[in-house]
Amino acid sequence: MTAEFTGRHVLAEFGGVDSALCDDLDRLRAALHAALTTAGVTICEMVSKQFEPHGVTVLALLAESHASLHTYPETGDIFVDVFTCGTSADGAEAVAAHLRAALAPRRVQISTVRRGRAPDRGGARVIGG
Repeated sequence: MTAEFTGRHVLAEFGGVDSALCDDLDRLRAALHAALTTAGVTICEMVSKQFEPHGVTVLALLAESHASLHTYPETGDIFVDVFTCGTSADGAEAVAAHLRAALAPRRVQISTVRRGRAPDRGGARVIGG
C-alpha cells in the first residue's frame, strides 16, 4: 500500500507592516528563518535579494517544499507563500502564524489549500479527472 501524498499551501497577505521592516533584508531573513525553525521544517537553502529602490524577496528551499516572502515597503505589504508536505504538512500554518507575530501586520488575510490526495481539499476546486 502506498501512502497518500498530502500537503498544505498557505498564502498570506500582511498589510500595514512598518515600511522600514518591509525594506530590512536582514530582519526579514531572520524572521523567516526563525519561523521555519520553530515550525520544525528542514531548511536546505535560503536566498534573498534587496531590490532598488526598495523591496525584499526571501526564498527558502525546504526538504518539505518551499517558503517565500515578497515585500512592498511603499504600501506596507508582505506576501507570504509556504508549501509543506508529508509529515510536516502542518508546518505551513505554523510558519504563517509565527511570521504574523514577528511582523505585526495591521491587516491579515490567510488562505490554506490542502494539496494532494487529502480527503478534504479545503475548498480547492479539482479540474480534470
